[in-house]
Amino acid sequence: MKLSCLSLLVSFGLLAADKPVEVPKLPDVVPPGDAAVGKSIDRGIYFLIGNQNKDGSWGSPRNTKGLNIYAPTFQSHYAFRLAVTALSTSALIEAGGNTPQTRAALKDSEAYLLEHLPKLRRASADAMYNVWAHGYGLQALVRMRARAKAAKNAPRVKQIEEVIQTQFDRLNRYESVDGGWGYYDFRVGTQKPASSSISFVNGTVLVAFHEAKMAGIEPPPHLVKRALVALKRQHLPDGSFLYGEYLKNSPRKGINRPAGSLGRTQVGNLAMRLWGDKRITDQVIVDWLDRLFARNEWLGIGRKRPIPHEAWFQIAGYFYYYGHYYAGLLMDHVPQKDRARLQDHMATTIMKLQEKEGDWWDYPLYDYHRQYGTAMAVMILQKCLRKPRVKE
Repeated sequence: MKLSCLSLLVSFGLLAADKPVEVPKLPDVVPPGDAAVGKSIDRGIYFLIGNQNKDGSWGSPRNTKGLNIYAPTFQSHYAFRLAVTALSTSALIEAGGNTPQTRAALKDSEAYLLEHLPKLRRASADAMYNVWAHGYGLQALVRMRARAKAAKNAPRVKQIEEVIQTQFDRLNRYESVDGGWGYYDFRVGTQKPASSSISFVNGTVLVAFHEAKMAGIEPPPHLVKRALVALKRQHLPDGSFLYGEYLKNSPRKGINRPAGSLGRTQVGNLAMRLWGDKRITDQVIVDWLDRLFARNEWLGIGRKRPIPHEAWFQIAGYFYYYGHYYAGLLMDHVPQKDRARLQDHMATTIMKLQEKEGDWWDYPLYDYHRQYGTAMAVMILQKCLRKPRVKE
């Protein structure tokens, strides 16, 4: 039987066939209930409060292993610590209630962020982990500002707004020439980074920018526009996202296929949806959440593995709670008819992985992993509650 050139291209995956991509059907799960979800959240909050550093931050460069993430100069760990502190602060604001312990922890962590976020710079010419701290720092600052406004503390609001502007400035300073952001510049190491634009970094910052916009603080329009263009360039026809623009000539490489993109597609879909891309419909969001839970082991097989990208489809462990965090944020965009079942799948998936000390972690990263994993898991579960909890 003779095959046409078109048939051969379709067979080898170089062109998409005309049939829609199959969406797996999820098995039913028993709803865990708000009481059980709330108890799991509380255990995570207790862990965070009990593991805060004396200076108000979370995390440290201790607990090294045989193969450590490249982290030149103290600024790398400064960035890690600030990013983790921002995430933990956001988690306490969202889910920590109004207990004396939470108030004390937030007082210290907010002071740390306000003092140190403006001081953060790139670690070296080739390492820019600071972009993560600026992105998650913005999210924490927006939540801190809302708290200060609720308390009618005008001087505090003004101080927070000034620090927010410093984070816009840093993200402008460290924006890639390609638009968006990357965390390595192995090309040149120039003052204006020549780093490859990385899809999930762009998504992370765009989500933070949108939160600032919704709070009445306009992010720099040119940064938004260029990051969106860069993100859309990396959005593949099958709904996956390239790991980074440097892989644009290898779109069918495992890491760029749907299984390898499971932890990135959620943030990519969310960022594009928030900034008005009509292609990210309700059905697209639901389909990719269904894939996330039906094929969770594609993402989970990398969890706790010590070498980045050693799992199937070059998945790294640190994508696990990251991917679920943005899936949690997508719950606000899920149609009502699908929301409860997806919340139940999310809660069931996350709760069963909670460690005996109340924490969660997915990748051994010095002494930052239990803190960022727990902060993300707490905020994920908060999105799984049917009714908001009454803050004490």
